[in-house]
Amino acid sequence: MDAILMWIIAAGALIGGIDRIAGNRLGLGQRFEEGFQLLGPTALSMAGIICLIPLLSHALNLAVVPFCGRIGLDPAMLGGLLAIDMGGYQLAVQLSEGSSLGRYAGLVVAATFGCTVTFTIPVGMGMLAKEDRPCFSRGILIGLGAMPAALLVGGLFCHLSLRTLIFQSHPICLLSLLLMTGIRKFPDQTIHGFSVFAGLIRILTTIGLTAGAFGYMTGISLLPELSPLEDAMTVVSSIGIVLLGSLPAAEILQRLLQKPLSWIGEKTAMNSSSSAGLLIGFVSPIPVLAMFKDMDPKGKVVNAACLVCSTSALAAHMGFTFGVDPSFAAPLFLTKLIGGIAGAAAALILQKV
Repeated sequence: MDAILMWIIAAGALIGGIDRIAGNRLGLGQRFEEGFQLLGPTALSMAGIICLIPLLSHALNLAVVPFCGRIGLDPAMLGGLLAIDMGGYQLAVQLSEGSSLGRYAGLVVAATFGCTVTFTIPVGMGMLAKEDRPCFSRGILIGLGAMPAALLVGGLFCHLSLRTLIFQSHPICLLSLLLMTGIRKFPDQTIHGFSVFAGLIRILTTIGLTAGAFGYMTGISLLPELSPLEDAMTVVSSIGIVLLGSLPAAEILQRLLQKPLSWIGEKTAMNSSSSAGLLIGFVSPIPVLAMFKDMDPKGKVVNAACLVCSTSALAAHMGFTFGVDPSFAAPLFLTKLIGGIAGAAAALILQKV
């Protein structure tokens, strides 16, 4: 399946590139360009934290890993607390010394739970109007409730045993429950906590990027155990290459599914913006959040629930996975697809209650 996904994305790059040469007649050349233009924002958000991973790993090895060992938990699951493209993968792999569980935590868990905590929630609450936040929060609650089942399915596709998955994933499930409780009972305080955490990640990213750039230009390392910035940029470049094809491919998919999406909107009593958002979220959450003001209340809840798992499945996260570990691309996509559908379906059912 990994090869099939890569061929589909490669075909998207080929079609997008040809359309750009032809003057963007199909609108796919523009998507091709947008994929490459995302290199800058992607590098700014993740290159610095990748440089700091050895230092962070060393600190966690001293402070947390011994405790995890005493209770039988793999410390790699700590990497799942960060987004996949904000150091979650590198941290998980270093803490697990490259085991399958480490790659599962750094790719599958970090692309769902970690991304929700460090990106979707703080960015969503910052972008949305005050009147849209209750629907967004309710959707996130529902999506977090559906996420553990998707993680278990994704873990099985990663060839991990059910017993291992249940035991190693229970801290993530407990954290999901705590987040659900916090958003439900103390929404303002919980969101503030997310914002503070996201701000801390941005500070660390800037520190790593600054120190890495200084070291590259002078040969002097400002921090111990700092990874070379050029190594981090290799990861970023691989994401950009995949985005050249994934964005045109997603645009083609959206056009092909226009009628089915309209049918879904009619059957679920959601407007066109709401039904379109379900597919767009698989490419990027930002357009979905921007469209929130045009959605009906039910659509807002359903889209937020879907975003918990589906975010960037066909774009940044897929590009990252192909860049670092292509064998996990299919499990990641299936986790995001199953989790997104489960979250949206649960929201549709609960909104009728």
